[in-house]
Amino acid sequence: MSAPQTTVDAKLVDQLEHRLARAIGQTVERWNLIEEGDRIMVGISGGKDSYTLLHMLLRMQRIAPVRFEVLPFHLDQRQPGFPTEKVREYLESVGIPYLIHSVDTYSIVIDKLRPEQTTCALCSRLRRGIMYNQAVELGCTKIALGHHRDDSIETLLLNLFYSGQLKAMPAKLRSDDRRNVVIRPMITVPESLIIEFSEAMSFPTVPCTFCSTQPNHKRARLKTLLDGLEAENPNVRGNMLAALGKVVPSHLLDAKLLGGDSVTVSAEEFDEGLIL
Repeated sequence: MSAPQTTVDAKLVDQLEHRLARAIGQTVERWNLIEEGDRIMVGISGGKDSYTLLHMLLRMQRIAPVRFEVLPFHLDQRQPGFPTEKVREYLESVGIPYLIHSVDTYSIVIDKLRPEQTTCALCSRLRRGIMYNQAVELGCTKIALGHHRDDSIETLLLNLFYSGQLKAMPAKLRSDDRRNVVIRPMITVPESLIIEFSEAMSFPTVPCTFCSTQPNHKRARLKTLLDGLEAENPNVRGNMLAALGKVVPSHLLDAKLLGGDSVTVSAEEFDEGLIL
């Protein structure tokens, strides 16, 4: 349970917590993210998302009909100036066992990339590999990450615009080597709600500045694009999330989805412009 904060507005926290719990509970139930006896490693970056995820999983642990363990895990990547001790102090205040694992991936990223290259892809790949290995060594059955709705739809656009792939972030994913299961309990939660909750809780956030301060940061540009679209239509992000759950394979161009067969459409569909 999180340590009490003197600046917390209890009524506001209760309201926000209720909204988060409802969205997370529906996601956990729909995709069967947490099962009896799970030992869940929770990735803690020090940012608003991971603190919110940890808080909500501990809340769920107290009331859920299934028993599961929660193990906060922070990877210290030896980034100069990153206040790891601040993360440690918060995890100490939570009052449950945690692990801070230190590996110098920062130097590897700096050594491998040219100055103009963005660090995100390599940095996240190294971090993911270390977490996967640690989860196996620690006997964890799931790895919970704090990705939210906005992360998923921004990833969709990143893949669409820059990689030529139609791919986002699933709520549940088994790693390629089949050793790990990654879950994202907050994948339907708007980032704005997490920001509001984190501020209401006065979480001691220490967001990473390694990637976000780089020039030509594509994810930041997409946030700006989505903000602009949402100024015209407030439902843009919600509609994109809904679209990820309403895929129509017959109307895409991946032959593997069609088994090599042609697609038959009705006159109504054609007339309505659904097939161009």
